[in-house]
Amino acid sequence: MSIPETMAALSVVKPGRPPELAMVRRPVPTPGPGEVLLRVDACGFCHHDLLVISGTLRRGVAEGVTLGHEIAGTVVTASQDVAGVQVGDRVVSLLTAACGQCARCYAGREHRCLDGEGIGHGRDGGFAEYVALPVSALVPVADGIPDEQAALLACPVGVALNGVESAGVASGETVVVTGAGGGLGVHAMQMAAMQGAQVIAVTTSPDKTEALESLGAFVVIDAGEGLDFAEVVIALTDDAGADVVIDTVGSPLWPATLRCLGQYGRLALLGDVSSEAASLRLAEVIFRDAQILGVSGVSLATLRQAVDLAVSRQLRPVVSQTLPLTAEGAMEAWRLVSERRALGRVTLTPPLRVGPA
Repeated sequence: MSIPETMAALSVVKPGRPPELAMVRRPVPTPGPGEVLLRVDACGFCHHDLLVISGTLRRGVAEGVTLGHEIAGTVVTASQDVAGVQVGDRVVSLLTAACGQCARCYAGREHRCLDGEGIGHGRDGGFAEYVALPVSALVPVADGIPDEQAALLACPVGVALNGVESAGVASGETVVVTGAGGGLGVHAMQMAAMQGAQVIAVTTSPDKTEALESLGAFVVIDAGEGLDFAEVVIALTDDAGADVVIDTVGSPLWPATLRCLGQYGRLALLGDVSSEAASLRLAEVIFRDAQILGVSGVSLATLRQAVDLAVSRQLRPVVSQTLPLTAEGAMEAWRLVSERRALGRVTLTPPLRVGPA
């Protein structure tokens, strides 16, 4: 496979609402020890990317970094010390360039690698034609999974799976999923339903109701126009409250998410779409005997589970739209996510490899 010296990559010229974006030419990266060079086949547009492009998220973001951490690609070259993948293999990446050698990696917590860098955050990501990544952060993916679906298997699918498992969702329980029409929510909802839970989906996009019901929601609550959805949840559960809340929205919905919980309820926090502070009355937690869990990232083991679920078609990676990796395509992705019009994820694909969603 012929590899050019330079590649197209997306650059955030000026963050803002709206931002200024441009495609620039950059050298194709050279893989370091233990790394491979991937041709990017598709890359998801996450809320993380929205926050950086909008100028809201700056902490830890490397100067001039290429964004994009939801990467599906094909191995085109590998350093001599690489084992486990070959040129031509299709792979998906973790969200962190994990070293594979530290105590956390050995413990199966690669997403919190002591020496790792966030892909598309601390080091260059997938909004480019090529990206270099350590083989210790990659999982093979079957040929039967389309590129745009494969790109979602770590984030949001694997992160959502991590949340559902961390919260201990069990058959017969009532589970509230907030932001149910978004990337994390729509997949958390599917996996909670897969466990036999009764899922209450909370959304501010009523036009997504039919789709959410088809993906496993027992009830869909339209939380637009200031509706106190916690009161609806309490009514739907005959005053018992929910066993679990999977929250993908964060501070804008606090404390309603906590008030949804019944006795011994578990609240898993998977995302926060704003930088607002949230206040907490400790008695609200104590007298519920509640657990509040922070859930971030995805391990290699969980990513492999997500791949298996997609291969067996038990789970459907939900792609709203596939757009070309151009400044115009990225701007449209930014608008779709900003305006909450996308069901699931929007993906970006280098123009020569754009396919149907």
